[in-house]
Order: sequence, then structure tokens, then C-alpha cells
Amino acid sequence: MNIAIIGAGAGIGLQSVIQALQKGHTVTALSRNTDQLPNHPQLIKINGSATSAVDLKKAIQGADAVFITVGTKNKKATTLFSDIAQVLIKVSCDLDFSSPVLVITGFGAGESKGYLSFFMRTVISLFLKEQYINKTIMEELIAKSTLKWEIIRPGMLTNGGASSSYKVLSGLQKGMKIGKVSRADVARFLIAEAEDPQHLYQYVALTY
Repeated sequence: MNIAIIGAGAGIGLQSVIQALQKGHTVTALSRNTDQLPNHPQLIKINGSATSAVDLKKAIQGADAVFITVGTKNKKATTLFSDIAQVLIKVSCDLDFSSPVLVITGFGAGESKGYLSFFMRTVISLFLKEQYINKTIMEELIAKSTLKWEIIRPGMLTNGGASSSYKVLSGLQKGMKIGKVSRADVARFLIAEAEDPQHLYQYVALTY
């Protein structure tokens, strides 16, 4: 299948590129910096921005699935995530796009904020508050759109390897524990979900 990965230059996006190619998929990778991406006959690299309608349209056109894996190290107020959502919705309408769109936000966005552990609530409040405010807006825009969406909320991301031991939790429950999960395992889940969607129109948490 043809998978478009938006935010492919690092983190979950880069892991998704590597694993998708290993599984024989064709990948179109959009990133501001594609230097970290491997050279591969089934990889199309696009140097560009996820907030550019031209770049995004070029990346997702003809894709069987789209991963939105963009992140930022900016701890100040940002509109990056909501901007991406708005452009994505517009581009998908222009293309009459109907393939699944898997969007990475984070556990603590939207209604999941009320289910955070004390530790994670403190971390987000001190260091990631503005990001999560905007990720919540992103989720709201995506959920109200006509996209065939799925929102994935990983726990605290690590650089560990891929495994099969992660948990997939759909729905919010009192006392649920969302801890660490590797970027490699989040990528593994994205690819499995692209191949056989099980959680469309759901908010899914990933943890060990």
C-alpha cells in the first residue's frame, strides 16, 4: 500500500518510514528536513511543510493511508497542530480524499486530560501546556470533519525498540494507567492500523 507520512523526519514519523519500508509498503514522506530519511526505491521524499496546502496535497494524493506525526520542541504558545488540521481538512475536501487519516496527539489532549496521572499532569502543566492546548483544538477540528479519522494518544514517548507488548486502549476509564511507550511501537501500531483499520472514529491510547 501507499502510506503518506507527514512529519517524517524524526521521532514517530521516521520510525514509521523505516518500518513501513521494511514491510514492503511504498512511502511518501513529507518533512521540513528529509536528511535523516534513508534512500530507498519505494520512498518518495518531499521537503516541505505540513501547513502548506500545496505540499500536503502533493504528499497525500493517491495515498491508501495518511499518518500525521508532526511534533515540535516549541514550549511557547503554538497554533502548529490546529493549522495542520485546518489545511488537512481543506486539502482532503479538494481531493475528495477518503482514505484513513491517523493523527498522533498525546494522552492528555482533549477529554483524556482528566485521566492523567499526577506525574504526567505535572509534566504537561510545566513543560507542554501550550502544545496540549493546541493538540486539543486539532482533535476537535479533525473529529468534526468529514475525514475518515483516528486519533492516537500515546503515553510518555521513549526511544526504546519495537515490541508487541504495548496496550491499545480505546475509551476513557477511571483509574486507567497510561505510562511510557516507545516511538517504535507507536509506529508499529500505525502501520498495523493502516493495513487493517480497527479503531476508525475512535480515540486510542497507547501504553505498556
